[in-house]
Amino acid sequence: MLLKSTTRHIHIFTAEVQSNELIPSDNVLTLDVDPDNELNWNEDALQKIYRKFDELVEVYNGADLTEYNLRRIGSELEHLVRSLLQKGEISYNLNSRVLNYSMGLPQVVSE
Repeated sequence: MLLKSTTRHIHIFTAEVQSNELIPSDNVLTLDVDPDNELNWNEDALQKIYRKFDELVEVYNGADLTEYNLRRIGSELEHLVRSLLQKGEISYNLNSRVLNYSMGLPQVVSE
């Protein structure tokens, strides 16, 4: 059965991607970061998300695979996204189809 956790910028599925389709899996978690491209990412920031994801998955190793546990992981990652945004390591994508400042107003450098 496909379980999932979706926050604004983090989607986690108990599935693997094959031919652009999600195939349910009891052994694989798939992470989709910012599927709506609301943020501008660099490789360092993405790696921080992936490392934290791996760390959290390891913490839950052996626990029941439930939507609740997936939501806990997703929420922790969403907090990390907010932290990266507040530190200026990532920024809002002002060319996104929808501008949603759900994590606070964009930082503007004064001249």
